[in-house]
Amino acid sequence: MSSTTDKIKGLANEAAGNVKQAAGKAFNKPGLEAEGKAQELKGEAQQAIGKGKDAVKKAVDKV
Repeated sequence: MSSTTDKIKGLANEAAGNVKQAAGKAFNKPGLEAEGKAQELKGEAQQAIGKGKDAVKKAVDKV
């Protein structure tokens, strides 16, 4: 998977996670809120992986 794909999927997971968290709070559903938090963290990790791939590519390109 490319770094751009990782970052895009990460943003999508973060957004979906935030929506789930808000819905969980609004409807008093702690399970949905927890699921949203987990999805948000997954998105943050995916973005970090994408940024790491970018950094490695830049380092390799300099060599």
